[in-house]
Amino acid sequence: MSSLQLSSPPVMRRTKRQWTGWMFVLPFLLVFALVLVAPVIYAVYLSLFRDQLVGGNAFVGFANYVEALTDPNFWDSLGRVVLFLVVQVPIMLLIALAAALALDSARLHAASFFRIAIFLPYAVPAVVAVLMWGFIYGTQFGLVGSFDKFFGIAFDPLAPNVVLAAIGNINTWEFTGYNMLLFYAALRVISGDLYEAAELDGARAFQVIRSIKLPALRPAIVIAVIFSIIGSFQLFNEPNILKSLAPNSISTFFTPNMYAYNLSFAGQQYNYSATIAIIMGVLTAVIAYIVQLRGSRKEL
Repeated sequence: MSSLQLSSPPVMRRTKRQWTGWMFVLPFLLVFALVLVAPVIYAVYLSLFRDQLVGGNAFVGFANYVEALTDPNFWDSLGRVVLFLVVQVPIMLLIALAAALALDSARLHAASFFRIAIFLPYAVPAVVAVLMWGFIYGTQFGLVGSFDKFFGIAFDPLAPNVVLAAIGNINTWEFTGYNMLLFYAALRVISGDLYEAAELDGARAFQVIRSIKLPALRPAIVIAVIFSIIGSFQLFNEPNILKSLAPNSISTFFTPNMYAYNLSFAGQQYNYSATIAIIMGVLTAVIAYIVQLRGSRKEL
């Protein structure tokens, strides 16, 4: 009996400590459930219903998803962001990687200035950046228009066939500095012993980059790719703001996010808009997970 009495207080103390830990986590869990879990559940709920002329808001199961997967506007917008992802993201990451390697080489004069200058566009709010580039792209009042008049040409960067490249240029300008800083931080934590060993072996600069720096950058590159994939599928601000300057080039379904936004706020089709959002969320999560799995492998 005495042994049982002696063992009970530690059990009570352990239980109390466990509840104390949950109390510290509880505020985060409440906010997480309120701002993430609840909206996702509500969006899934909306996607299973449809407003009908007869019967009002009726349960239709997966009918909205079937309609979305056969919607040419949805596939057009999805194909556009996939093209944006395939072309713009590698260019942006290569520029960021080159800038990080140059800053880490210790051969670049005024490295601190260039580091701040490259990162500075990321500090500019996205809306301000798009408005600024929209003024530059203007053929009647902007920098491009001045070049057109000076050289006697007629180039419109917001024409239907090149507007996606113009948006990609804005995104590259905005996010190259962020990715550069991500790569540069990963380079700065590489052990100096590796560089000393490479110097003793007579390794050249490109050999050091290939054998030491790039393998060390692998986790940072995977993170940058995942963030870039998410950002590409969430493309909204740039085309939505530029639409007023190029209404004939940027449609209401230019990107999936724009399509869902216009379905909801302009077309009052909340159920179908939620369906588009759920499909894009699942697609983004699946692709990001595949990239993470591929990047976590040790072998190339």
